[in-house]
Amino acid sequence: MKYLVLLFAFAGTFHLPSVAQTIKTPPPSTPQYVKQDFGLSSIELSYSRPGVKGRKIFGDLVPFGKVWRTGANQATTLTFGDAVTIGGTKIPAGKYGLLSIPDAAEWTLIITRQLDVTSPGAYKPDQDVVRVKAEVHQLPFSVETFTMLFANVLPSSCNLQLIWDNALVSLDITTDVDSKVMTQIDNALNKDSRPYFNAALYYLDNGKDLNKALEWFDKAIAQDPTAFYAVYQKARCQAKLGKKQDAIATAKKSIELSKQANNPDYVALNEKLIASLQ
Repeated sequence: MKYLVLLFAFAGTFHLPSVAQTIKTPPPSTPQYVKQDFGLSSIELSYSRPGVKGRKIFGDLVPFGKVWRTGANQATTLTFGDAVTIGGTKIPAGKYGLLSIPDAAEWTLIITRQLDVTSPGAYKPDQDVVRVKAEVHQLPFSVETFTMLFANVLPSSCNLQLIWDNALVSLDITTDVDSKVMTQIDNALNKDSRPYFNAALYYLDNGKDLNKALEWFDKAIAQDPTAFYAVYQKARCQAKLGKKQDAIATAKKSIELSKQANNPDYVALNEKLIASLQ
């Protein structure tokens, strides 16, 4: 029995349970990760969001004329899934740092190859990809939490907006969509699948050859005569070509097909198109 007691005492010496615990609290500057579909790919943004918290921000907490990480804690990064153009410079797909040099009336926004800049001393100008001047717009209200968002998102352009306190600056980003889509169309229409509808719709909505679009709509409808949506888009194309009576007749056909498909949305779209042509 004595040996058993000693054995337990010996084991207890080396296997005492830990009573120390960690306490999880919210970070003072919360990280945010934004993924925006853009062009034929996407842009990913990673940054941290400090708050005003009653402080003077620009010209004080964030000094004028000095490199700022454009956020808090970690370095701010942008990942482009496809090549983009910023400030007239074409930037290959990849991951980049986003830095800024704020001033009262104008900021300098910097896309850099550096991914780890968290203080002005770590910044290396020779790693710049492009610098862009951005006007400061004064807001009529204060935004407590530093916010970055993608706005005015179009097929080939968008703005990255930086908003904090009562300041807003914007970075214009563009990408080449048209030439890539046109290449896809050329390649696809030489194969058996031949997506005539998608090709025609792109031509219709992007100022391309409307007669070619009309030809492709006819081929798409021949592939599926019940495709009420394709018939509607053909009517739109005829309307843009100035063929009003043809467009009205085609829209009426689309209404008939839409009712058969129990799709009231397309019935309403066709009725609206007809009304605009009378």
